[in-house]
Amino acid sequence: MSVTSLDDAGYRDTGPATRRAAPGALLAGALGNALEWYDFAAYGFLAAIFAKNFFPASDAFVGLIAAFGIFAASFLMRPIGGVLFGHIGDNYGRRPALFLSAAMMTASTVAIGLLPTYATIGALAPVLLLLLRLLQGLSIGGEYTTSAIFLAENAAPGRRGLIASFAGCGASGGTLLGSMVGAVTAMMMSTDDLIAWGWRIPFLLGIVLGGFTLYLRNAAIEHAPPRPGRAKGAKVELPLRMALRSDGADMLRAAALNLTLGAGFYLLFVYLTTYMQQVDGLTQRLSLQINTISMIAVLVLAPLFAALSDRVGRKPVILAGLAGMVLFSWPLFRLLESGAQGALLGQLGFAVLTACYAGPIPATLVEMFRPGARCTALSLSYNVALGLAGGTAPMVAVYLVNREAFDMGPAVYLIGISLVSLAAALTLKERSGASLT
Repeated sequence: MSVTSLDDAGYRDTGPATRRAAPGALLAGALGNALEWYDFAAYGFLAAIFAKNFFPASDAFVGLIAAFGIFAASFLMRPIGGVLFGHIGDNYGRRPALFLSAAMMTASTVAIGLLPTYATIGALAPVLLLLLRLLQGLSIGGEYTTSAIFLAENAAPGRRGLIASFAGCGASGGTLLGSMVGAVTAMMMSTDDLIAWGWRIPFLLGIVLGGFTLYLRNAAIEHAPPRPGRAKGAKVELPLRMALRSDGADMLRAAALNLTLGAGFYLLFVYLTTYMQQVDGLTQRLSLQINTISMIAVLVLAPLFAALSDRVGRKPVILAGLAGMVLFSWPLFRLLESGAQGALLGQLGFAVLTACYAGPIPATLVEMFRPGARCTALSLSYNVALGLAGGTAPMVAVYLVNREAFDMGPAVYLIGISLVSLAAALTLKERSGASLT
């Protein structure tokens, strides 16, 4: 029998035993991330084609910068989405926040696949593309963090790192799926057909993943144990105000930790397909195949590193991954420049370092915040960092490589970002296995 207690934020803790969801609910919590990152990945992988279809053809560089600029603009909506869905998650429960974010992403993904191009409607085409990307940025603002919180809150303390890592695995799985669909689409048609209409296929297929996600979330999470409710008579305070008042320092620390997660992920597993084509001269098909293999490595290794953090603590594993990014980014980028085999080995090296760092991160972030404003505090800090570092990373890399002719610019940028996250990780308090209430 569990003892009901009241925390300082006015929530009842019904005990961990009554708050463990069935496997179906955990799958539903993780699966939405696959949908969210599937679309973001598909757009990044096909950025060069979007540049040709949605912007004037007079300057290829300007078109590519504009395509990645729209990619970056969607990230600016993520902090707003974090506040919105954090408020819903903290005040009305995890389920409505998870369901609404998945529905919004499904609708906007399919709509992108139906958009007319610049050749058809002129300047209105990039405007509509921008609006849909902003809507996607809003929806993704609450998805990853809310699902990580849902998974962590419903996991046994000794397996919290492993279970919460499924949120990241969903993201990696979605990116992998986007890469695979992009690679298969490129393999099955000519370049002209891919530019003319084939690029629409990955986005239209989003309705399948989105529909399954919505069905599973409605069926599974509906029957999952409810989140702790407000105690009768407790003072009601806006989650955003509570987060800023009580968790401001940890929000800054979490944002610094997530800088490498954002910049590294979108630089190494979205932009690199373009980098390998421009610097190495690899075909789009081969670069997507290499990226797919690397994403499989992340998907397999991240839960293993997360499980390791359940045994030895989050901090040592995270520090190892970040230190590796600082020490090995330069030589790994050198490998990327040495042909197809070197590109594969280089990106696999980055896959190992990313998994080491990213695997324990979801549980680490959840453990940093108290339950009263956990969704809001985590969503806002995470999405501010992703907006600053993740959304701009491909655009910065394109500028350094194309305009400054500095092929190693992305490596220097990644090293600088990793140093900031490493400094934040050194100040972490170890809370693996501690009560979340």
